[in-house]
Amino acid sequence: MARAPDGSRNGSRSHGRRRILIVGGGSVGLATAMRLQRRLRPGEAEITVLDTDSYLTYQSFLPEAAAGSLEARHVVVPLRQVLTRCRILTGWVVRIDSARRAVEFKPHLGDSYEIGYDILVVAPGSVSRILPIPGLAEWGIGFKTIEEAIHLRNHILGRLDLAASTKDEAVRRRALTFVFVGAGFAGVEALAELEDMARYACRYFPGITREDMTWVLVEASDRILPEVGEDMGRWTLGELRAREIDVRLHTRVEDARHGDVVLTDGTRFGADTLVWTAGVRPHPLMRAADLPVDDKDRLKVTARLNVVGMREVFGAGDCAAVPDLTRPGEYCAPNAQHAVRQGRRLAGNIVAALRGAPLKDYRHAYAGSVASLGLYKGVAQIYGVKLRGPLAWVVHRTYHLSRIPTLNKKVRVLSDWTLALFFRRDIVSIGAMSHPRAEFEFAARSEVDAGRLAGSLPR
Repeated sequence: MARAPDGSRNGSRSHGRRRILIVGGGSVGLATAMRLQRRLRPGEAEITVLDTDSYLTYQSFLPEAAAGSLEARHVVVPLRQVLTRCRILTGWVVRIDSARRAVEFKPHLGDSYEIGYDILVVAPGSVSRILPIPGLAEWGIGFKTIEEAIHLRNHILGRLDLAASTKDEAVRRRALTFVFVGAGFAGVEALAELEDMARYACRYFPGITREDMTWVLVEASDRILPEVGEDMGRWTLGELRAREIDVRLHTRVEDARHGDVVLTDGTRFGADTLVWTAGVRPHPLMRAADLPVDDKDRLKVTARLNVVGMREVFGAGDCAAVPDLTRPGEYCAPNAQHAVRQGRRLAGNIVAALRGAPLKDYRHAYAGSVASLGLYKGVAQIYGVKLRGPLAWVVHRTYHLSRIPTLNKKVRVLSDWTLALFFRRDIVSIGAMSHPRAEFEFAARSEVDAGRLAGSLPR
C-alpha cells in the first residue's frame, strides 16, 4: 500500500498532535471543521477532511441554480478557501478499520493508502435511492449535485430548442414531456422552478406555448411535501395543478426503458426527461465500514453523537441514526437543518473529548420548513405558522441566505437576486457542458473523414 502524502505509512501522529479525521465535506463535515478551527488552540490537533469533491454544495439552492436564478458557482463553497487550518484530500474512503484506527483512502488517480486517526468523524452523507426499475439507471437524471442541476437546466432548454426545430410531431411531443418522480422537497422545488423557467422561455420559442408542454409529478404516497404539514401540502398540490402540472398520487414508475415511461396506473407515454428524486439512502461506505449500523444502514450513534460503544468515533447527518431527544423514540430527520447543528455540537464534543471534559447531548426542536415554487411563489410552516405565496417565497430566500456558509457566498447570492430584479431571466442552454469534448471529437472525426475522402479521389 502506498504512503500517505506526508510520507508516513498510515498518517502517523506528527509532533504529538492528535489527529482528527473527517470523512465527508458536506454540511456536517464543513460545520464540524469550521467550528474546530475556531475552538482548537494552535498545535492542539491536526484536522484532515476527506471528500470526493473539494467543495460543499448548498443543496437548498440547487432548484434556483437549475432555473438560472443563481449562478452555479455561487451555490458551492470551496473547502480549501474556508478550511484554511485543515488539510483537504479529494478521493474516496473505501474502508474503515476502527480496530487499527485507520481508513483506506483512494485518491482520484493513483494507489490507495492508509490514514491513521485518533478521532474519526463519519459523515459522508447520502446517495440517491435507486429502485430496480427497468431503464431508470440508463435514462434517469438525479438532482443532488450542482452538476446534475446545471445539466438538467441545459437539457430542458435543449428540449425546447429541439421541439422548435423539428417537424416530427412524435419527436416534439417526447421533447416537451418532463417527468419528475418523488414529491418531497427536491422533486417539488426542482419541478416548480424549472416549469416556471420553461413557461417564461416559451416567449422566445415561436410555435411553442405552455399548453404544448406536459409536466408530470409522480408520487407513491397520498400527499406531497410532507415536511410542510398536511394543510400546506394540500395547498401546494392545488397550486401545482392550477399551473397545469399533472400530479399523480398513489402512483409509481413501472418501466422507463428507452424513454418510454410506464406508470402503475396504466399510463404510458414517451418522455426525453425523467428526473429521479424519490428519496435517499446512507452512503455505501456504511456497508464497508466495521461500525455498527441499523437495518437501514445508518450509523448507530448516541445522543452525544459518538458511535455506540466507541468514544473516539463520531457520526452525524444523513448517514447516522441520531436520536431526537425532542421526540423520544424517534430519530432526527435527514436534512440540512439538523446536519449543520449536529456538526457544531459534534465539534464541541470533540474538543471536550480532547480536553477530558464531559460530552453534551444534541438536542434541537425542528423549526419548520420552507419551499420555493418558482419566482414569487412559495410555501412554509415555521414554528406552526403557515405561510404561502410571495411572503413564503421571501421567507424561503431570507432563511437560506442566512444559512449558506461564508459572507462571500451570501453577497454573491444576494447580488444575483438583485440583478434579476432589473434584467430578464437568462435562458441560454450550454449543452456542450455535459459533453465538453464533443466539438473537439467532431473536428477530429471530420479531419479523418476528409483524409479518407482525399485519398479516394482520382489523381
